[in-house]
Amino acid sequence: MSRDLTQDKELQMFRDQMEVPSKFEDGFSWTSLVGALFVGLLMVPGAMYMQLLAGTGVGPAAQWVTVILFIEVARRAHRHLPRAEVFVLFYMASAVMAEPFSGLIFNQFFAQSRAAVGQGVAQGLPAWYAPTDPDVLDQRNFFMIEWLPAVSLVIFQRLMGRLNSTVLSYGFFRIASDLERLPFPMAPVGAQGVMALVEQQTEEGAKRKNVGDNWRWRVFSIGGVLGLSFGAIYMGLPALSEALLGRPIVIFPIPFVDWTDKTADILPAAAMGMSLNFGQMVVGMVMPFFAMVGSMAGVIVTLVANPALYRAGILTSWEPGDDTVRTLFKNNIDFYFSFAIGISLALALIGFYQVYKGVRKTRERRKLQRQVRSEEEKFGGVPQGRGDFPGQYVFLTYVFTSMTYILLSGWLMDWHRGVMAVLFFFAYLYTPLVSYVTARLEGMVGEVVQIPFVREAAFILSGYTGGVRVWFLPLPLADYGARTRFWRQTELTGTKFSSIWKAELVLIPLVLLFSVFFAQFIWSLNPVPSPAYPFTERMWELEAANRCIIFSSTLGRYSTFEQAFRPLYLLVGCGAGLLVFGVAGLLAAPTTLMYGLVRGLNQTLPHVVQTQFIGALIGRFYFQRRFGLKWRQYIPVLAAGFTCGMGLITVFSVGVNFLAKSVINIPF
Repeated sequence: MSRDLTQDKELQMFRDQMEVPSKFEDGFSWTSLVGALFVGLLMVPGAMYMQLLAGTGVGPAAQWVTVILFIEVARRAHRHLPRAEVFVLFYMASAVMAEPFSGLIFNQFFAQSRAAVGQGVAQGLPAWYAPTDPDVLDQRNFFMIEWLPAVSLVIFQRLMGRLNSTVLSYGFFRIASDLERLPFPMAPVGAQGVMALVEQQTEEGAKRKNVGDNWRWRVFSIGGVLGLSFGAIYMGLPALSEALLGRPIVIFPIPFVDWTDKTADILPAAAMGMSLNFGQMVVGMVMPFFAMVGSMAGVIVTLVANPALYRAGILTSWEPGDDTVRTLFKNNIDFYFSFAIGISLALALIGFYQVYKGVRKTRERRKLQRQVRSEEEKFGGVPQGRGDFPGQYVFLTYVFTSMTYILLSGWLMDWHRGVMAVLFFFAYLYTPLVSYVTARLEGMVGEVVQIPFVREAAFILSGYTGGVRVWFLPLPLADYGARTRFWRQTELTGTKFSSIWKAELVLIPLVLLFSVFFAQFIWSLNPVPSPAYPFTERMWELEAANRCIIFSSTLGRYSTFEQAFRPLYLLVGCGAGLLVFGVAGLLAAPTTLMYGLVRGLNQTLPHVVQTQFIGALIGRFYFQRRFGLKWRQYIPVLAAGFTCGMGLITVFSVGVNFLAKSVINIPF
């Protein structure tokens, strides 16, 4: 475990895939604004509707469809879109797909759900979460005065969240990339797709021949054809048949084939099944190979452990005949709720330890080199023309936004002393610390740190006993380190960071406007849940029950939380995680293998992991042998093309379904 993770060969291979351009360009333009409007008007409603209908959105489809469409329009207008402009368009198309008001649709259901009413949670819901009056909820109208507190809180959280996310993630990127020179192994995955589209323009516009570096568009196109072909069967056929025939025709079960009830005699209390989504195989090819090996090994251990735990009388709730969903929920209550906290705690401790080593080695290296730096060089030697701003602005912005969160939450909670102490702890200690740790882990291994139940533990220890409203406060609690990968992608595409600041000023009002308008429109069509939205009708009650496990902990009586939380199992999980990571470190195992193995112990759903593992095997032992190390450059571009193809067919199918549901049937 004493290895320098920045020198891990597998990770360094990812960093070497792309080099930072010598010139940075401003990518914000009228084209970007029109692209954001295009996505907001045409794709946001489809994404919301598909999420309610099938539990899945359009994914990155909006980005690829928008970018390809605008590139084709520009080509016919004899205009070339620079790579920076393509990247900002790609980013804005993604960001405008955010649906902050769609959460209110779930809130109105939760306020009426059997789980919330039965456990006494619904009676204590605050007005800023959702109204609880049945007469108001029956109106299905967000533009009522009773919904004003909840709508206002969503707007506040969106404004503060975007400001914090953009500014704080930039600051941590400066530390992790410019100062620490970490590899950011997963950043080229997104950047390669954008470069493929830019390359296609250059190739077509200049009519070049015999150019050795024009492979990206060909690989992207192959992936697009694969995505279109598979998506037509996997997503297109069920959506279109449901719209035209009234019932879906499913060839490949969505989201997976469930074998749990058939393997109950051999593997009791173990969830068994398999995802038939070819896209998961592509994901397995993209991910670091040893990360997939570790995840699969963890799944195998879980499949062996669950029957043993059942026979030992620990997984007592499981019954023969339970499907995957019921098996996971019951196992969660009996054992894995606490065990998962321990596993996550082990990962957090490991992450902090690695960050400590990295910081210590950096300081030692500086002392040995005896470098004397200017004030700018102290922040990592910023590339000229990248569009950076002084680091003190990051600090001032965070102080302002955090204090705003604290004052608002304090007012909502009547300035409860224990809660106020928790708010200051989150704002000025926990959030900066965990964001820094995540930024370094993202830069080293493409992973994030997740410390479990920090919010829950803090509020329970605060001494608050006033019901459930504390769980719905706007908190200065977030992990901004995960977004540092985005800034690395921005740098790799040669896009000025100032382009992102401009884009954010436009995106915030657009996102709020499109989200509230279309959430209101979709809710007005039919009640949610209802037979019109089969996913919500089947799954939302389970989601409400899971949330009530935590919310019931402050009701002042025996609750599901007390049944699920067991300190002994937490310690077992933490010890297992540390032991596995320690043994792997002593054996000098790859870093990604360690993380995959530890995460796989957390009752990981095998249905998706085994499909990804098959893809990892095919990529490693067939394609990589055939194409050599260039395969690591090919597969991110192929994956981007596959996502685009799947997105195209999904958006088309959602559009047809949406139109069919909106048609008014005349009885004569």
